[in-house]
Amino acid sequence: MRDPANNAFLVMGDVYRKDTVDRTHYPAFHQMEGVRIFDNPMETFGTRDVKECKVLVERDLKQVLERLAKEIFGDVEMRWNPDYFPFTDPSFELEVFYNNEWLEVLGSGVILDGVLKNAGRDPTQQVGWAFGLGLERWAMKLFEIDDIRLFWSRDPRFINQFKAGEITKFKSYSKFPVCYKDIAFWLNDPEAFNENDFFQLVRHVSGDLAETVELIDEFVHPKTQRKSLCFRINYRHMDRSLTNEEIDKYQFELRDLVASELSCELR
Repeated sequence: MRDPANNAFLVMGDVYRKDTVDRTHYPAFHQMEGVRIFDNPMETFGTRDVKECKVLVERDLKQVLERLAKEIFGDVEMRWNPDYFPFTDPSFELEVFYNNEWLEVLGSGVILDGVLKNAGRDPTQQVGWAFGLGLERWAMKLFEIDDIRLFWSRDPRFINQFKAGEITKFKSYSKFPVCYKDIAFWLNDPEAFNENDFFQLVRHVSGDLAETVELIDEFVHPKTQRKSLCFRINYRHMDRSLTNEEIDKYQFELRDLVASELSCELR
């Protein structure tokens, strides 16, 4: 962006973060970000001021990204939700209705004036938009892969199905039964508790064996007003069946960590 001649570009990089445990989330993924900057926007869009330009830039952003989503996901239902990102305002996330649920596929927004200034740009003479998307989630649709964990598999039955430059639909090679375990605990400090910290503990203990983690019950004691949560963890191995005995080892370790790391009281 610091290059004044570079008004449209894509960049890719790795992302690492605590996240939900399910088939479409993973704590490490590849992000693609795009930027489009318009010079002399009032002349380009035929407006009287930069504020009006930003309204039209927002419209252009949504039209471009909706076309991109339709190219991959097809003629699916879409919706825009307001969001917050530190480099854009207004900011939005795009969701598509896919596999009978709403799936967030990207974040975007109009670039803040301060970001343009820091890049040596003049926000009175330039406006722009930006977006970011997780490549794995889009590739799941393109190759019909039903579980994001597979991208990290070294199993040749998965890897050998794909070749560079070709779009091949994934053929599932196994479906072993799920083994689920529940864990319930009291929150000693509800304000300090963050679900993503708990999800991270699950991944730390069981790695990719945890397929999903679902909150199945919330309870507030009528006298003490203490809050309790109950989560169901669905464990599934990609290549073999799991036994209760081996999952119990993970579960006992998780219970210990929930008590020590999250300061919660087990039930």
